[in-house]
Amino acid sequence: SYPRKVGNHMKHNKLSAALWALVSALFSLTAAVAVPILWRGWYAWQVGPLGLEAYTGWSRETILGAYGAVMDFLVKGGPFSTGELAWSESGRAHFADCRVLFRLDFIALALTALLLLAALIHLLRSAPPIGARRVSPPLLALAVTAGVFLIFGTWAVLDFEGLFTAFHHTFFPGKDNWVFDWRTDQIILILPEAFWARTAALVAGLTLAIEALLAALLALIRRLRRPKSIYEDILRSK
Repeated sequence: SYPRKVGNHMKHNKLSAALWALVSALFSLTAAVAVPILWRGWYAWQVGPLGLEAYTGWSRETILGAYGAVMDFLVKGGPFSTGELAWSESGRAHFADCRVLFRLDFIALALTALLLLAALIHLLRSAPPIGARRVSPPLLALAVTAGVFLIFGTWAVLDFEGLFTAFHHTFFPGKDNWVFDWRTDQIILILPEAFWARTAALVAGLTLAIEALLAALLALIRRLRRPKSIYEDILRSK
């Protein structure tokens, strides 16, 4: 009967909404993380405002050259280098660990993008579901992600160093090579905490923006494909 179909659809809708909310959140986060990794202009834009030339005594060209060399290693898999700056084996090992995380981010981004594309194709090719108003997975992801970011944002404001330390203990368990000595790994001088705080804010803002765009896209598709009347809805259920 029609009421039974509505009830079954609502149960299925809640489970699928939770799954697709997770996929939407992972896609948005990994895409946001990929932006400062692939867009080197983000770092170049920070050199002046952070006063890195005055702080380190190095030229802008030296700073950008060191950053570019490290990113070539992390993204392109080239030989490790920090340009004209000194580095140690411990520092190189940490960046090798970072390279693994970068690649995992790219893999997760590709997989979630394919899943979202498959969901979009299915949505466009299938008949609109019947019954009650459906949950928007991207909107659900947006609400949950905003809450999580609010918690971590508050933590960052109150104790950024504590959050920074907890992050490294989580993603680099059992290792301490992320604690750099500026005398042997000079790259740390051009990557101050302020840069990481700004990058975290960029990632958070981009993640929420992407989730909002996904929610708007889904809402538009649903509106265009919504039955024009209850009679059309009933006919599609038969």
